[in-house]
Amino acid sequence: MPLETALAYIRGAGGDPRKRIPPVVVIFGPHAFLREYVLDSVVRKLAGDGCQYRSFQIGSGDDYGAALNELNAPDLFAPKRAIACRILKSRRDKAETATDADGGDTRASGSGGSEAALVSAIEDARGPGHLILLYEKDSAPAKVRRAAEKPALLVNCMRPFDNQIEQYVNAFANALGLKLSPAALDLVISRHGVDLAAVANTLGKVTIFAEPGKLVQPRDLDEGSRRMPEVFELAESVANGRASAALAQLGRALALGREVFEILAVEIIPMMRRMMIAASMMASRRSPGDVAAALGLPPQSGLATRAIEGARRFGLARLERAYWRACAMDAGFKDGTIKGREEALAGLILDLMTAPD
Repeated sequence: MPLETALAYIRGAGGDPRKRIPPVVVIFGPHAFLREYVLDSVVRKLAGDGCQYRSFQIGSGDDYGAALNELNAPDLFAPKRAIACRILKSRRDKAETATDADGGDTRASGSGGSEAALVSAIEDARGPGHLILLYEKDSAPAKVRRAAEKPALLVNCMRPFDNQIEQYVNAFANALGLKLSPAALDLVISRHGVDLAAVANTLGKVTIFAEPGKLVQPRDLDEGSRRMPEVFELAESVANGRASAALAQLGRALALGREVFEILAVEIIPMMRRMMIAASMMASRRSPGDVAAALGLPPQSGLATRAIEGARRFGLARLERAYWRACAMDAGFKDGTIKGREEALAGLILDLMTAPD
């Protein structure tokens, strides 16, 4: 396969779930963050295809024997494996500067872990296992690059030019399922410039709070770190089925001084009670207006709307179990029988949002 830049990979195979990863991937280049980003993207995509991931580090005194044996060994429980080899700069420097490199390679070949064995494995790669080589230097060895021209994907992680920053920001956003407004795009670029690690970190935080399908606005870029969640905001995230946002808001609220007792008593239990009432009435084929009236709220109330949406999402049986567990947890908090309060509350939220009916 032809040599690709990191930007081309992220915009192409890295962001398209329909494109398959070839049996061998070789990653190199001077930009350390892009190397790690591409590696993480490849591993996540292979893990999503059912591969079991295992990693190896190849230092100055190591060879490729263990990694190649792992790649070729049969395994009943892991028929598809993704083997990642991180080749440290110290090993490559030694291999390139040693005057007797060929002789040393021949001596190492007895273990089946020489560079010649690696080149042979690349040339013969047909799957179903995948071999990922990450070189912590500007370029991969010439022998490896020649062997990888046909069966492998080669990704060169160059430092971005100024006119590529906008393309990188959009590529990172697309990989996370985000759509940036022009103002938000300009704000990210003005804040972070060529610091791609900071760009990716900022966009990763936005995914916690972003509504699917909505444009990300400049105010959303500060959502993750600059304010305490408002009262009922956590309950709203739970009712909307946004588990990651709910857990992030819970952690931030606790870190900024809110008490577990207050969150459970003021937000979680009343929210579950409203959803349980809505679910029981909807099971009796009552209208949304009847549900709102039973809750003592106007039909256009946001609390009533979220209660109905949560009731439809979770169902009556799951809500009843979670409600009684929350009541027992509240009593346990008050009498001191539950010690890990933050963990218990987070577990309650996760069970509500992920447990089967």
